[in-house]
Amino acid sequence: MSASTSASLPVLDLSLADDPATAEEFRAALRQATHEHGFFYLVGHGASRELSERLISVAREFFALPEAAKLAIENTHNPHFRGYTRVGGELTQGKVDWREQIDVGPERPALPSGPGHPDYNVLQGPNPWPAELPELREVVTAWNETMAAIADRLLREWARSLGQVEDVFEPTFGDAPATLTKVVRYPGREEGGTDQGVGWHSDPGVLTLLFVEPGRAGLQVEHEGEPLDAPPLDGALIVNIGEMLEWATDGYLRATRHRVLAPEPGTDRISVPYFHNPALDAVFPKLVLPAELAAQAPGVATDADNEAIHGAYGVNALKSRVRAHPNVVEAHHPHLLDGAVSARR
Repeated sequence: MSASTSASLPVLDLSLADDPATAEEFRAALRQATHEHGFFYLVGHGASRELSERLISVAREFFALPEAAKLAIENTHNPHFRGYTRVGGELTQGKVDWREQIDVGPERPALPSGPGHPDYNVLQGPNPWPAELPELREVVTAWNETMAAIADRLLREWARSLGQVEDVFEPTFGDAPATLTKVVRYPGREEGGTDQGVGWHSDPGVLTLLFVEPGRAGLQVEHEGEPLDAPPLDGALIVNIGEMLEWATDGYLRATRHRVLAPEPGTDRISVPYFHNPALDAVFPKLVLPAELAAQAPGVATDADNEAIHGAYGVNALKSRVRAHPNVVEAHHPHLLDGAVSARR
C-alpha cells in the first residue's frame, strides 16, 4: 500500500440518535460505516470546543517540559505500561514509531501479579504524573469522562443496530473498565529518517475516539487494500472499532488497520486517542446476529501482526503492550519475553 485513495470516510451525526424520527437512520448509517470502513467522523457528540482546546494546550505544555521532567515518569520505571514514552521508544510490527507520548489509564491500585494470577493483571495500577504540570491530570481526567460517556452512547446504538438489546455490552465493562488514553506528539521526521509515525495496526479494545489537532493530517486507514487519508475534520472525533467488536460480530464489523505518517520536517502533530475497553478479566460476548447480517460476517481475522484476536480482553490487550514496549517487559516482566501471553495462573 503506497498511495492514498480519493475516497473519504463517512460523517455521522450523533445528535440524530436523540430524535425518534431519525434514530433508526443513525443506527443504519453507524452499522454501514463500520461494516464497510471500520472508521468514521463523528459530529454532534457534545464534547465542548473549550475542553478540546485546553487538551491540546496542556499537551503542548507537557511535551515542552525539560527532557529530565518527562523521563522522570518514563514508562520504563512503571510496571503497568503507564507514563512517558520517548521518541523512538515504541515499536509497531517490530519497527520504531516516530512519536512521544504519555499513557494514562484509570487510577486504581495495582492488582496482584505473579504465580497464581493472570499475566494481564500487570496492566492495572496508578499513573505517574509530571509534578511540574498538575493541570495535565485535571484536563485528561475531564476528557476521559467526556469520551467515556460518548463511547457508552455509541455502544448502545451499535447494539440496537445489530439487533441486540442496547445494554448487551455493559456487563463486560463492570466497575473496572480498562480504558486508556494516549496523549501523543509526532515530531517532524528527520531527513533520511523513518516516515513511520506509528505503523499499521488495529486496536485491541472495543472502540477508539480520536481527537487530532486541527489542520494536522497524517492518519491513513486501510480501505479496499489501499491507504485512505483521514485528515481531521473541524469539530469531529474520528471513531474506529477495535478487535473486540470484530470478535463479537464474527467479523461483520472489522477492526480496520491504520497508521500515522510522520509529519514533514519542521512540523509536528498532537493527537489524543481514547480507547474504550472492557474490564481486564472480561470475555467479550459472541453475538447472534440477524440472519441477513450473519451472512455477511466473514469470521474473525488475525491482527496486523498476524496473531490471533482473543475474546478475553486482558489477553488481547497485554499481547499488544508486550509487542509495543519491550523496555517495560525487560525491566519488569521478563517472563513475558517469549511472547506467550495468556490468562495463565
